[in-house]
Amino acid sequence: MGERLFKYHGLGNDFVVLDRRSSGQDIGPAEAVQLCDRRRGVGADGVLVLLPSPGAAARMVVHNADGSVPEMCGNGIRCAVKYLVDLGLEHPPFLEMDTGAGRLRCDVAYDEDGAVSEVEVSMGPALLQAPSLPGGHQPFIRRELPGFPGVQGTAVSMGNPHLVLFDRPGSEAATLGPRLEAHPLFPDRTNVEFVEQLSAREVRIVVWERGVGLTQACGTGACATAAAGVVEKRLPAGEWITAHLPGGPLQVRVAEDLSEVRMRGPAEFVFMARRD
Repeated sequence: MGERLFKYHGLGNDFVVLDRRSSGQDIGPAEAVQLCDRRRGVGADGVLVLLPSPGAAARMVVHNADGSVPEMCGNGIRCAVKYLVDLGLEHPPFLEMDTGAGRLRCDVAYDEDGAVSEVEVSMGPALLQAPSLPGGHQPFIRRELPGFPGVQGTAVSMGNPHLVLFDRPGSEAATLGPRLEAHPLFPDRTNVEFVEQLSAREVRIVVWERGVGLTQACGTGACATAAAGVVEKRLPAGEWITAHLPGGPLQVRVAEDLSEVRMRGPAEFVFMARRD
């Protein structure tokens, strides 16, 4: 019958979902690149491979469009949860998913027809010091990037690295983003958020995503931005803030001590296809 390929998106950040829980077989970089090709493949920002994982609904492995494997993807995990619920006959209140950033609880909200309307993910802590962030004894907070005069940012790990730049317009993302992604301060490259603060609880974000480029949305990027906003005392801790991304809004809440970040947003089914 061939393998079924499922297409989902979270605010326009789109993924091919491969359910490999039976075989336990992941894919390689070349296959990820081919599937994500928008002219010769299915077309996507990434591939989500679901593998078996004892005690969890699945283990999600994310493959970027360039074949690289990031630790975590916030929009991707919502899509994976919606796929698993869509496929099942029950309507669980939550699922636990294993990722490269650990096991994460995902609470599921349903509409009046019983379809998944939103997924709220406990994304774990936001870290200011991690192997994937700039080294040194002090966190990298509101500091100038060497080689980029006047460009200040805060480095945050959500299991994957982020460089959050407040007061930088999204129009700079396409040109400045790829240069900062490969900045030598970040040993594994980094995602870059260009942030405009709209109000005390609202920000507008354009993300240059590591291994992908410009995307419609980035869940971990919204979480990292909210955490950086709390650290820089721009955004309130313990309250839901709205992150406006090109594909739509996400809700994020950050604990004052950064010990937990929660993200809430939609996921949508696009289509299913088969391949031999």
